[in-house]
Amino acid sequence: MAKNSSNKAGKDKGKGAGGGTIALNKRARHEYHLEDRFEAGLALQGWELKSIRAGRANIGEAYAVVRGGEMFLFGAQITPLISASTHVVAEERRTRKLLLHRHEIDNLIGRVQRDGYTVVLTSLYWKGNKVKAEVALAKGKQSHDKREASKERDWAREKQRVMRRHNKDA
Repeated sequence: MAKNSSNKAGKDKGKGAGGGTIALNKRARHEYHLEDRFEAGLALQGWELKSIRAGRANIGEAYAVVRGGEMFLFGAQITPLISASTHVVAEERRTRKLLLHRHEIDNLIGRVQRDGYTVVLTSLYWKGNKVKAEVALAKGKQSHDKREASKERDWAREKQRVMRRHNKDA
């Protein structure tokens, strides 16, 4: 008996939805010196998960705050789908709880209070069928630090161009 080729395509479809990056916060990499990174779960509602699957997450202004010994995510925008449930009031910028281990929360609280760090969200991604958030301890960059990083990026690009030209000629 011959195998049905459409069966294999159906299996691959599920794998693509199960892994990968949902959203990146590129501005955080530009605005802050990122130090320690932590993986945190997110307490989401059903409509939020559906919206994330549809690609409606924006974390450009997201940051984490400690309240009552727990971490909460502020500023993350998950736009509701039009077909969201009618019995749920969808609030796109609601405060969401970050799920971390107690020792990680204590470490973050200590570094924020003692050393003046900020906790920013750097990315959202799938891990299996769960949404995970990467949060990082960050210190703000000064404007001269940003210019320095820009110069280094430009120099690295120029170096690559020269090396490519050199390799072509040889």
